[in-house]
Formats: sequence, C-alpha cells, structure tokens
Amino acid sequence: MSRYAPPPTNRASRAFALILSLLGTVALSTACTEGGDGTDAVSPTASPTTATTTPSQVDLPSASASAPTTIPTSAFVELPAELRKSPRRTTPVAEALPTLCGNEFGTGGRQVTASAAMTVTYKKPGEPDSNVPQGLIHQTIFTFDGDGAVDYLRRLRAAVQACPSYDQGGNPVTVGSRALPGVGDEALLVSLTWAQTNLNGERTGGDASSQIAVARVDGAVTVLNDQGWEGASGNAEILDRTVRDGVRTIDAWQR
Repeated sequence: MSRYAPPPTNRASRAFALILSLLGTVALSTACTEGGDGTDAVSPTASPTTATTTPSQVDLPSASASAPTTIPTSAFVELPAELRKSPRRTTPVAEALPTLCGNEFGTGGRQVTASAAMTVTYKKPGEPDSNVPQGLIHQTIFTFDGDGAVDYLRRLRAAVQACPSYDQGGNPVTVGSRALPGVGDEALLVSLTWAQTNLNGERTGGDASSQIAVARVDGAVTVLNDQGWEGASGNAEILDRTVRDGVRTIDAWQR
C-alpha cells in the first residue's frame, strides 16, 4: 500500500467550491440588509409600491369643491310685475358696484370663486308704463371659498366707517351705515345723502338719498345698489323688499 493519499477527485473539488460560494452569498446578503449603525435599511429589491400612499388612504382638503364657479340668472332677484319697469339685464360687475371713497365694495380678494351682476329698472307701484322710471337697482353676487364671505363683510364695514363722506362732482355725499337685522346670515345697510340738484347740477333745495344693501347668505354675498332716476332719490322701501327677496332667492339657489 502506498504511503501517499490519492489526490482529491474533481467532484470533491467542485463540492468544496460550491460551499464556499454559498457562504459568501449569505455574508453579502447580511451586509446589504444591515446598516453600518445597526439599523435596518431599505432593501434595494423592495417594490416601490410598498412606500406609496394611495389616494384612498388620504383625505385631501377640498374646501373649494363646494364653492360655485358660475352664478346663474336664477340666483338674481326679480321684481314683482307691479314694480318692474323693464326686465333685468346683465351688467358688468365693475359698473354695478358703487364707489365711495375708493373700492370698498370690490375688495373680494382671492377667495372669490365667481361674480356676476344684473340691473333691474323699477317704477312706483300703480304708475303707468309711460312714466319715467323711479330708479335702478344694480345687484352683484359674489361667491367665496372658505371664510371669504365673512371676511368680505368685515373689510366692508371697516372701509365704510373710514369713509364718512366723499365728493361727487363737487357735491359732498354723507355716508352712514347700520346693521340690517333679520336679513340673511348678516347684512349691512349703507345710506348716502347729498344736496339735491337739477340736471344742470344746480341745487334745488332739500336733500336726496339712496341706499346700498349688502347681505351674506352662507358663502355668498349680494350687493344691491339703489340709484334714483337721473340723480333723484332712490326708494328705500323697494330696496328693503328687494334685498329680502334677493336673500331668499340666493338661499333657494344654494340648496
């Protein structure tokens, strides 16, 4: 018998190499799944969807989703037949809103989602259609996102109080305001008084006056600007009736 052991066969060599290869794979895998500080790290083979939040898992804010972006004609008040001199007509918002010392009524801000205006011409009850109108009512409607409607009324009150009077073609106009109870969620009545003049601008004695009613209905605000015909006084009773009817009309539209 020979004193020397026979050399290992090729089969044994291959088995030994396979074991070394498997041990190296396990060590490499351990190094990839453990951070240097002992914390778990994200495996590079992990599916990207495991860290993605699906839309159904998150309630995203949608405050503007319920705020209207258009205002239909049906949202505007229509005068009763006995007061209506002519049908209501579309009017640019900039022309419908009153201007006192500045842009008090046009400061809706970025929370405005829609705005529109219409004008209706009215007459005294019982007067024939052949008579001249008594006045015009310009109605503007704003819709707001979030608390924009409340903020609009707050800014408007402050702006009106900061404007006790202003000049209108050389004729000073006195401004007053008060709350209008029982109209919408909140309402403001602005009164304007000036020395009455004829068509030539000459004073005729006495005073003329008109009113502006502003009412909030939830997230909408309506501004009703009453102007007497050719500089004459407006009709406070008709405006009061119109703003109350207008609030009911907007409330019905919002429902």
